[in-house]
Amino acid sequence: MLLGHWQEMKAIGQAQGALAALAAMLPDEAERIGADGRATPVPVAELTVGDLVLVRSGSRVPADGAIVEGEAEVDESMITGESRPVAKGPGERVVAGTVATDSAIRVRIDAVGDDTALAGIQRLVSQAQASRGRGQVLADRFAAALFYVAMGVAAVTFAVWSLVGDVSSGVVRTVTVLVIACPHALGLAIPLVIAITTAVSAKSGILIKDRLAIERMRTVDAVLFDKTGTLTKGEHTVNGVAGAGGVDADEVLHLAAAVESDSEHPLARAIVAHHGHVHGGGASASDFRSRTGKGVEATVDGRRLAVGGPALLREIGIEAPSALAGDIDRWSRRGATVLYLVETGAASRTLGALALEDEVRPEAKQAIADLRAQGIGTIAMITGDARAVAEAVAADLGFVEGRDEVFAEVLPADKDQAVADLQARGLTVAMIGDGVNDAPALARADVGIAIGAGTDVAIESAGVVLASSDPRGVTGVIRLSKASYRKMVENLAWAAGYNVVAIPLAAGVLAWAGFTLSPAVGAVLMSASTIVVALNAQLLRRVKLTPES
Repeated sequence: MLLGHWQEMKAIGQAQGALAALAAMLPDEAERIGADGRATPVPVAELTVGDLVLVRSGSRVPADGAIVEGEAEVDESMITGESRPVAKGPGERVVAGTVATDSAIRVRIDAVGDDTALAGIQRLVSQAQASRGRGQVLADRFAAALFYVAMGVAAVTFAVWSLVGDVSSGVVRTVTVLVIACPHALGLAIPLVIAITTAVSAKSGILIKDRLAIERMRTVDAVLFDKTGTLTKGEHTVNGVAGAGGVDADEVLHLAAAVESDSEHPLARAIVAHHGHVHGGGASASDFRSRTGKGVEATVDGRRLAVGGPALLREIGIEAPSALAGDIDRWSRRGATVLYLVETGAASRTLGALALEDEVRPEAKQAIADLRAQGIGTIAMITGDARAVAEAVAADLGFVEGRDEVFAEVLPADKDQAVADLQARGLTVAMIGDGVNDAPALARADVGIAIGAGTDVAIESAGVVLASSDPRGVTGVIRLSKASYRKMVENLAWAAGYNVVAIPLAAGVLAWAGFTLSPAVGAVLMSASTIVVALNAQLLRRVKLTPES
């Protein structure tokens, strides 16, 4: 019996240790940088919003914030489940508990204490471990019924053995029935699976808010993705450059990046970043000026250049050269934003054009393929973008015409209606989104899954939260749901089936054949059933939830 209790408490302790492990991610001290630029060790509890802290190589980030100086590979596996470190630089966010693996960074704190992402994860894990699903309710009913069955069988056993004149055997058989029918394994069958499921999922960056949501996920046959911020990064990137009038594409990119180097516009940042990625070095210009609503202009190597959209060409009074017509038509069909590089002056001319699109997440295509492998029959994407943009993204993701669906030009208020339409066709729908306008759809769906990088409103409306922005985590949720349900059923079947066989034997139905059970043997069998349930639940730890790196 002690062995059974030890195995049970070990399993429960490991599961509940998820919260302790999360708490242990925070360092005890942080190095706060004062006005004189010196770093002074202070307790993490003394940090306030606005403080500047130094995070050395190999140290943990003490609170949420943004990098203001330095670059580092940050290990976020304890938060997102992603095994590879993520490169972070100035302006990018880091969260408490993550580790700067290779160099020091300076971080401006913007959230402390209960407001940090790590504290939010702790709350979700705690709520999930305390929540009850349908399986738990069923197990509790079984355990309650078993009490009355055991008492009834024990009374009948004593009465029958007394009637045949063997009161001594009646007492032994009655005690054996009461011992062997202890609903220990039955009461442990579901709570232990829930606890281990929650712990395993939290380590993989899957945060369960609602037990019913994770139970329903195994029955989902339609998955609806929001496009922007979920399947795409929500950030533009340069995916096409063309030159005209003897200017090649590399020169167009270099000159455009120089003109845009002082602009803070997202499209300008995308051009500058792409130039840095392709050519390594930065580009510079002078006499920068913004043309409100049209574009920007600057002087580069003595030449006055401007970058902007069609409105810029109309203002200057020129047209895009015919040499660019084919590229511009192809980009426009995909819904790309087209910007022109123009040399202004007495004889203004267009030197080239650049196409920018919302970048598809590199892992999104794999996420779609993984869902198909899981047997999901309907995969859909919903967006407020134009049909051409949506169709282009769907083609990049490998959507199959006639099988997969694209909802385009959908107003924010109508996203939940798209979910309702799918449900009206008899489908069980999982919705994945990250924005405020996704919240009604997440709430209406049978299972709402929020991307962890999304808004608080979206997270509050969802039943499951992916701590990372990797859509491949959806297949991990499906695997977890199926594995968790399978272990619940196996444990319930074992615990209930064990009693169906053991109670009659304990009552002495085979005494005529010389087979009886002593109370000591009954205790061993009862403990053995507990061990089997606990060990079976532990097999959940072998389920792979995180995508391959």
